[in-house]
Formats: sequence, C-alpha cells, structure tokens
Amino acid sequence: MNAPNKSGWKPEMGAAGETGARPMTSSGDAGLALEEPLIFELGGFGKCGVDFDSEPGEISPALAKFARSAPVDLPGLTEPETVRHYTRLSRQNYAIDLGPFPLGSCTMKHNPRLNEAMARLPGFADIHPLQPMDTVQGAFEVIEQLADWLCKLTGMEAVAMSPKAGAHGELCGILAMRAALEARGDAREVILVPESAHGTNPATAAFAGYRVENIPATKDGRVDLDALKSRLGPDVAGVMITNPNTCGLFEREMKAISDAVHAAGGLVYCDGANFNAIVGKVRPGDLGIDAMHINLHKTFSTPHGGGGPGSGPVVLSARLAPFAPIPFVRRDEKGRLRLIEERGAKEHLPQTFGRMTAFHGQMGMFTRALTYILSHGVDGLRQVAEDAVLNANYVLRSLEDVLDAPFAHAGPCMHEALFSDDDLPEGFSTLDIAKGLIDEGFHPMTVYFPLVVHGAMLIEPTETESKAGLDRFIGSMRSLAERAQAKDESLKTAPHYAPRRRLDETRAARKPVLVYKGEGVPPGEPSLSEIGGS
Repeated sequence: MNAPNKSGWKPEMGAAGETGARPMTSSGDAGLALEEPLIFELGGFGKCGVDFDSEPGEISPALAKFARSAPVDLPGLTEPETVRHYTRLSRQNYAIDLGPFPLGSCTMKHNPRLNEAMARLPGFADIHPLQPMDTVQGAFEVIEQLADWLCKLTGMEAVAMSPKAGAHGELCGILAMRAALEARGDAREVILVPESAHGTNPATAAFAGYRVENIPATKDGRVDLDALKSRLGPDVAGVMITNPNTCGLFEREMKAISDAVHAAGGLVYCDGANFNAIVGKVRPGDLGIDAMHINLHKTFSTPHGGGGPGSGPVVLSARLAPFAPIPFVRRDEKGRLRLIEERGAKEHLPQTFGRMTAFHGQMGMFTRALTYILSHGVDGLRQVAEDAVLNANYVLRSLEDVLDAPFAHAGPCMHEALFSDDDLPEGFSTLDIAKGLIDEGFHPMTVYFPLVVHGAMLIEPTETESKAGLDRFIGSMRSLAERAQAKDESLKTAPHYAPRRRLDETRAARKPVLVYKGEGVPPGEPSLSEIGGS
C-alpha cells in the first residue's frame, strides 16, 4: 500500500470498491459513513411498540364508515428504536452547525442563537395572524423598526414586508414597476436581463408577462454597458440586474446603467440576494435602484431553506413607493400601529397593485433579522460585508493556482469566488470535485452555475467562517484538484464515505423509484440499487 502524500490521497489504489481503494481525505474526515435501514426494514409488521387493550370497544355509529377494513400496515417499533432511528438519520444531514456551506449566491451563514432566543419569546412565538391588532402592538413595533432599518440601509423610500422569499420579492418589485408604468399610460413589453443575473430574474419577468431579452457580459464578467444602452427604447420597461452579480463581481457602472434606463423611460430592479457583500458599505438607492428584494435569511442571518420559512422584503424608491402592495403597518392618529389591508385614503396607497399574500409576513423571521441588526449596528454590519469579501478573496487567491479562476484578472471578487473545470485533465469535471468534497466532510459548492462559465464552481464562504476553517476547506479543495491532475480514478467514483454512492442523476430524476423494495414498480423499471448507490 502506498503511503499517503502530503495532500492526503493515495495514488495507484485500484478501482473503487476494491479493498484499499477508498482514498484518504486531507481533512481527516470520512464523510457521512453511517448506514441506516429504512424504517420498514427496521420495524416488524404486525407488532406495536405500545400496549393496547385487546378489545377495541364499540365504534360510534357516526364513525362506523371510517372504520378500517384492513391493517394499517405500518412497521412497529419501540420508543428507543424510533428515537435512535431518527437520530441516526439526523446525523446523515449536513448542517451549518456541522461545518461551512460553501454554496455560492446562497449566503449560508451561521444563525446566532441570540436570534433564536428572541424569536422564541412567548409574545412572538405564540402569535397568530388573526389576533386583534391591539394584542400585537409589540409585533407591529418589530415590523416597523425592521422596515425602518431596511430603508435606511438601502437608501430607499419604502419597503413591502409581505413577500415570503426572494423570488416572491422579485415578483412584488416587477408588479410595482408594471403598476407605475400603467399609471402613466405606458405599456412596455420588454425586460432586459444581463447574463450575470440570477436565474429567477428572467423567470420572474416572464411570469409577470414581459418578454425577456439578454444583455451580454464583458470579458471581465460585468454588464456590457454599451450593449445595454443600444437596446434601450420605448418598448423596454426596465432592467433586472443582480449586484453584486452571480460571477461574484460588483457592477461598477451601476449608476450609469440606472441613469441610462431612467433616461429611456424604464425602471431598475436589483436582485438583492447578494446584499450581504455590500450591507453598510453601499446604499442601492444611491445607485438609482427602484426596487430590490432583500433575503433576510441571507444578509440578516435568519434560517435558510428548510429552516425557514423565508422572508423577502422589497425596498422601493420614491417612484414606486405609492404602488407597494398591501397589507402594511401604519400608525393611526392615536399613535397605535395598525395593519392596513385595504385601498383607502391617500396615505393608504390608493395606487397599490394589491395583495400578494393572505397575511403580512413571517414574524419569526422579522424578529430574528431585527435582533441581528440591533446586535451589530451600522458599524457591525459594515464589518459583516468586509469580512465576507475578505474571506471570499482569501479562497480565490488560495486556489487560483490549482483551479481555473476565469475572472481573477478582473480584480478582487466580492462575496463569492468563481472557478471552472477548464484546467482539469480530460475526463475529470466539476462534478468529480463536488462529489469528492463529500468524502472530505464538506457540503459541495454550487456547481454549473452561473451558466456563463463552463463547469462553474461557485464558492461563498460568508463572513462567519474563521481563517482556520477556511484553511481546512482550502486544503481539501487543493487535494481534490491535485488528485484530478494526477488522474486518480477513485475521484470519478466519489463519494466513497457517504451512505450512498454516486447516482445516475439524470436517470434518478427522470425515473424516480419512490416505493419500498420496488413493490409496485412496473416491470422493467429500475430499483433503487440499479439507479445507483449501494
């Protein structure tokens, strides 16, 4: 057996699956090596983990039609068996409490426990959207304070708090833009979207009924201002631009872009998903932005994804403030906070485009976000942006000698570092690096996005990762790149230490098998083991 070199992997180990074929990892981890049976395999049928009276008793005539005619056919487990099963399953999940989530354009940062403690206060945790308004004045105060902070941090006139997530916020902004254009009798049909924008931007514009046209990027990965200006005209409703963009770069000509769009009669929407990179440093309102959604789970540390629910407030310029959606919070003549849910007097936004959602917002997210803001203050939030950018540039410069960095020549990146698989040997790809990271004990980075870069690897370390943690991640990435350069075939079959091996992802997506042990699978269809994995 060859001794491991300084990168941690062993050359000439034979085919994956053979004795000794699994590579050592530079991090010292063995990924997620647990194997757990399905609960149907673990528990026996026809038995139960608790005792019931042998006689079920009489069934009420009113419920007789609901009586079961056959056994429930569920596995029986004792309480310890059940608890251990789900605890073991939980250990197969990767979480921010275990290590970094290097997903680019996702800002998967640590969620401070102080936020959680505040969100669990009885007045917030037990709130109900249909309570009388006089009983939720404290909640309204949180919403009002958070809204005020969001307006001040962005330099915008107003904010709509009801959108539930980033894409929902995009729709809110585009609908406000449409309402403003229609109010002046200006029916425009086209939204321009740069190549470096998030994928939800063109989808949102199309959903709102606009025709989408792309604007190319320069060789430096930024919007081609000349191409944008040449396309502006009376049919262009506006532009949807991501800044910092999906290549991890700040659009330095943002003000010039806004000025050109406004001069042509259009409006400017900014995707604020990457606000984490500029919060406290740049106010989008000063750049001529008319609408921008803010992902509270990205910039302001509220839980992301399954830890949600999400919240995507939308800040609006003076041009769009009158068209904001209902409901919203206002003080009445007695100083009490009220939820305005109908078009009404002038101060109640008679030009609102209407309602986006049944209820106002996500109280738990508002509470967490405000806690985060108050615990940092303006200076602390500015440091958040600075540290996020510092960490991303540290990753970029630490890996650019072993991985192709297509825009490294364009200067420092912002919150995320972008690489490609162009420098990997033939037969090795981004997917191999991503799967290898699982063996190293890390969640893979964002892969194959943005589409403007071949075999993209988008890494966002966020500001909450220490240098020691980044060095560990960088060491694993360098090890994987070196293994690829040495044409280590075991990398092509990674992961080796996860509960499942590499799947045929195309087949798994197109022909999923969602039943236990293949029961009910039509003849000729694959089983789980045939799709991939073991």
